[in-house]
Formats: sequence, structure tokens, C-alpha cells
Amino acid sequence: MLRILRWIGLAFLVLLAVIAFNTIRFTPPASTAIATDVPKNDGRIISEKLARAIQFKTISHPQNTPGRSLDFERFMDWIGTAFPNALGAMDRDIINGFTPIYKWAGSDPAAGAVLISGHYDVVPIEGEWSRDPWAGEISEGFVWGRGALDMKGGLMSVLEAADLLAAQGFQPKSDVYFALTHDEEIGGDFGSQGVVDYLRDNNIAIDWSLDEGSFVLRDIISSIDADIASINIAEKGYMTVRITAHDEGGHSSLPQRQTAVTKLAEVLVALQNEPVAGGLTGVTRDFFDRLGRHMGLAERVLFANAWLFKPVIEGVLSGANTTDAMLRSSTAPTMLEASDTENVLSQAASAVVNFRLHPRDTPDDILAHIQDQIESDDISVEVLRATPASPVSDHENRAFTRLAEASQAVFGDVAIVPGLTIGGTDSAKYSQYVGDSYRFLPFVFTSDDLALMHGKDERVSIENLARAVEFYQLVLGDL
Repeated sequence: MLRILRWIGLAFLVLLAVIAFNTIRFTPPASTAIATDVPKNDGRIISEKLARAIQFKTISHPQNTPGRSLDFERFMDWIGTAFPNALGAMDRDIINGFTPIYKWAGSDPAAGAVLISGHYDVVPIEGEWSRDPWAGEISEGFVWGRGALDMKGGLMSVLEAADLLAAQGFQPKSDVYFALTHDEEIGGDFGSQGVVDYLRDNNIAIDWSLDEGSFVLRDIISSIDADIASINIAEKGYMTVRITAHDEGGHSSLPQRQTAVTKLAEVLVALQNEPVAGGLTGVTRDFFDRLGRHMGLAERVLFANAWLFKPVIEGVLSGANTTDAMLRSSTAPTMLEASDTENVLSQAASAVVNFRLHPRDTPDDILAHIQDQIESDDISVEVLRATPASPVSDHENRAFTRLAEASQAVFGDVAIVPGLTIGGTDSAKYSQYVGDSYRFLPFVFTSDDLALMHGKDERVSIENLARAVEFYQLVLGDL
């Protein structure tokens, strides 16, 4: 018995030593910031250009909607005059009427090609704004207006960077394509999909692309003091189903024990109680492995020894909707429909449920998960829309490294993590064709900025615009 206890004690000491060793080694990588002579940008010129861009009411609308194209056409005409050095050195095509694509020809035919993309369409105005959403007002250190943050600010910044480089006589080695899409906010069926069709039809191979997706995150994750540059390497898929419960119906004065509504409710509760299986695998594992190295000691002990503490980590991360969405495909009932009359039992009650698919899951996986929660033959499931998650791009290649280097050169010693885009971007289309797709907008983004995305009083700081121009100069200057 004593010998067994000794062996147990020895095993425990070895385990503690392994945990301590792993934790000690679990530190952030050395900064990859590059030496740069890019001059600091004061943001004044780019702010004025963004202010003008906001004044074009390029609200998303279905293709060929009458009477809504004039501002789009005026915006496309204005772009060429706003960035004459860069766009004057490029060839332009117009895709599906409203998406310009520019080619900056490289000096080395063997150097490949890169796609830089951004959308200039915006969502409609809602709520009471404190300023005119279409004026492009510059005040209090910000440019105000619809599209300032999403994403005319980013688009103006990358074009300004290209314009500054072109004015200095710079020519990239690689071919660089700039796509200015016009319908990202409503799915990109003609903008980004048109870009993919154009590239394919013209046999243009793209090594990697850069678009919106995440930011330099500040004070969003409470356990980390450093800013986090989340350069997203994948994007969740999108799937919507209609679940319908059927019954005989009747008068509400004589209800059955089970009605169409209660049958439907049972399925929705089951889906809520049994979320899609998730965990620390794939892109989620890579994200938290990088992120955990910047956390406090207790968290680093856990993430450094995920092989042992994985159930604990997953349990904690599942407790918050922001981190739970990184772990798994999310489930969100969004629409309900039943009887049109208060005293009639409906013969059919339905719910629309939206899923955002983690790269590990396919639409068939989600459909099987739904069926597992259904115990009645009176329930039907109809798939309304299903778009798989994107492929996961490489985060150990030269392209990702260059984005990381530029981030640390401009924003200091930020934590670099390969992230997962929860919502949708044009890169969902690009990833069908492009080798690697990256999703990152070089703006510092705080929890206060969350409400600005598609919200009232949208704005972006002049400092953010200035730093973004510097970032894009570094990235473009290496192509």
C-alpha cells in the first residue's frame, strides 16, 4: 500500500512539473515588427476624402433597382479624381455595372498576384443621429457618417496608401488588384461573386486576398492588457432552416394536450439545450493558443496544458456568447409563425432558425443535428439557404507574416492571433477561388465601437485613418 502511495505521489509531482514546464514555455512570440521609414500620416487628407465619400448615398439595393444607381455612378467617377496617382497608373474594368476592379501591374510576371478588396455600399439609416449621417462631418477627432467604419474608411485608407506610393514612383513586383464592391451588405451576389467570375474567366490566379473581417481589438477581452490584432483566416458559413410542426388544429376552447405550437416549442428548447458540438480544434485551437499566451498566469496554466484542462477551458468559454461563438456553430431562432387568430389552434407552426457554421461543420452536419432533436413525426425541416464555412487559410506563410509585421510596426507590440470571422464578408465568395483569404481592417476597435456597426452615429477616428494608411503602405510596399 505504501509503495502504491509513493508511486501516486511521484506521478503527481511529475504531472506538476510537466504543467509548470509547459506554462513557463507558453509565452508570446517575439515581436515581428519591421523597421520602417514610412512617414507618419496626420490623417487630415484622408479624413477629407472619407468625408466626401460618405456624402454619396450608396445604400445597398438589389441589382437593377430603378432610381438608386446615380450615387453609385457618381462615387465611381469621383474615385478616379480622388486618387489620381494610383488609379491613373492602373487599368480598370467595371463588373456588373457598379463594382470597379483596378489592376496595378507588377514588374515581375513571376511574382504572382494579390487581391485587395473593400465595399462601398452601406446599410440604410435607422435611429436618431446626433449629426447628419450623409454630411461626412469632421469634428472631435472623428469623421462621422454612414459607412465611416463599415467600410468606406478602410477603402479610402488603402487607396490613399496606394496613391502615396504611386506618387513616389513605386511599382509593386506582384500584380495587385483592387476590388470596390457594391453589394456586400446584401450578400455580394453581383459584386464579390462578379469579381470571382471575372478572375476565373480571365485566368487570373490570385495568391491571397485581404478584406475586412476583424480589427485591432482593445479592452474587449478583459483578461488581456495588450491590444489584439485578430487577422482572421476563416469565416463561418450561413444556414437558415424552417422547422414546421403540424397538427389537426381546431378551436382554442378545446385544445389537445399537444398542439403545433407546443410541438414546435419542444424542438426549439431542445436545440437551445443541446447546442452543436464544439471545442478547441482547428482555427479555434489556433486562436486561443496564440491568445492564451498573453493572458494572466492562471489562464496560461490552463491553455498551456489544454491536453489536461480542455474540458475546463471549453466549459468556461461556453459561458459567454462571444467566446462560445468561436467554439461551435451557433443556433439562433429568429422568426415565428402560427395562427393568425387568437382563438384558433394552428394546423402548422413554424420557426426560422439561423445557424452560423464553424469550419468543422457542414450543412449536412447541421441538418443531422436538428433531426437528432426531433422526436415527433409531425415535424418537418426545410433548408432555406445553406452556405458552407470558408476554407481555413494558412497563418504560417509569408502573407500572414507580412500582415503581422505591418500591424506591430504601426500599432506597437500587439498580440497577433489567427481569428475566425463570425459574420459575413465578401471573402466568403473570394475563398472559392483565392489561395488564402485574410480578413483584417487596421483600425483600433473597442467595445464602444460595437454599437456603431450598422448603428447610429457611425464614426471613425482620424487617428485610426492615419494608422491605416501607414499599415497599407507597408503591406503594399512589400508586394
